Amino acid sequence: MRTLLLVDIQYDFLPGGSLAVAGGNEVIPLVNHLQPQFELVVATQDWHPAGHKSFASQHPGHHAFDQIDLHGLPQTLWPDHCVQGTRGAEFSSDLDQNRIEAIFRKGTTPEIDSYSGFFDNGHRKATGLADYLRGRGVTQVYLAGLAADFCVYFSAKDALEQQFEVFFLEDATRAISAEGYQQARADLRSRGGKVLTSTELG
Repeated sequence: MRTLLLVDIQYDFLPGGSLAVAGGNEVIPLVNHLQPQFELVVATQDWHPAGHKSFASQHPGHHAFDQIDLHGLPQTLWPDHCVQGTRGAEFSSDLDQNRIEAIFRKGTTPEIDSYSGFFDNGHRKATGLADYLRGRGVTQVYLAGLAADFCVYFSAKDALEQQFEVFFLEDATRAISAEGYQQARADLRSRGGKVLTSTELG
């Protein structure tokens, strides 16, 4: 069985949001079109408490996109984004949510960031996504959403480590950095992930 995993299609990652991904809104019509082709659709949602330590605002003297060490892990500092209960954390109203059977929230622990929908960045706590998918009989995970070089990439990498067959739907993602995406793409392929476009779906 295969699932479509929709990653972080939230206002703060869309044009006009605090951490906007260029062209992020362009993936929405495509993922809406893709959903009926899957038996199971699930989603991740970045869901940070106010004052999350990945926010540049919490580190005086630092700026957004600076790199620091946060409790032993490399951390990119971000603009405040996807704060619990704010509009920026909401899914886009243009996203068809009727077929989404489960939502897995991440980034909820103030002291550690969580790009992947499966684990935090230190693999210290699981979201339950892997167990949920196995419980549903899923063997193949198709990924779409934002951003290709961060949350989609890390989710895909963890899905591979959890022994799922992984398909990265390249045209249904957008990246923060073109260079970063090319590195992520190459890494996923070296790990056995498959990169394809939605037109190649069987």
